[in-house]
Amino acid sequence: MPESPAAALGQRLVLAFDFGTRRIGVAVGNELLQSARELDALPARDGIPDWTLVTRLVETWQPDLFVVGLPLNMDGSESAMSTRARKFGNRLHGRYGKPCVMADERGSTREAKQIAREAGHRGNYREESVDGIAAVLILEGWFAHQAGLPGGRASS
Repeated sequence: MPESPAAALGQRLVLAFDFGTRRIGVAVGNELLQSARELDALPARDGIPDWTLVTRLVETWQPDLFVVGLPLNMDGSESAMSTRARKFGNRLHGRYGKPCVMADERGSTREAKQIAREAGHRGNYREESVDGIAAVLILEGWFAHQAGLPGGRASS
């Protein structure tokens, strides 16, 4: 299937995911603007989302690409969660036929918690998750990497 003209010009609409076992953070962004915004997190059971909710997101936003955060160890090696995040990305690609890239997400949750604290978050992350903020950081970092800017999050 040929790419849409927007996708060919680097104007792709991208859905990004911060994979987790209880919640999956979601953000949407435009490659041309290199900005993202948080969407509601998806509930998950042992890392498995309600696929009808994912389908609704895909139908609503019509993304050209998926970006999934890859939780690497600080030394860059893969972890058990990396394997699970890759599996989630493979399922996104298989179900929706859109390309899916993995983006290094090291430090995104810590940074998301700091941003939330500065905005007045009370520290109960189970009740008030920062998964969407982490997804925004993953996506904006991936945009920066694509543009060759410092601080970008590499994809694999």
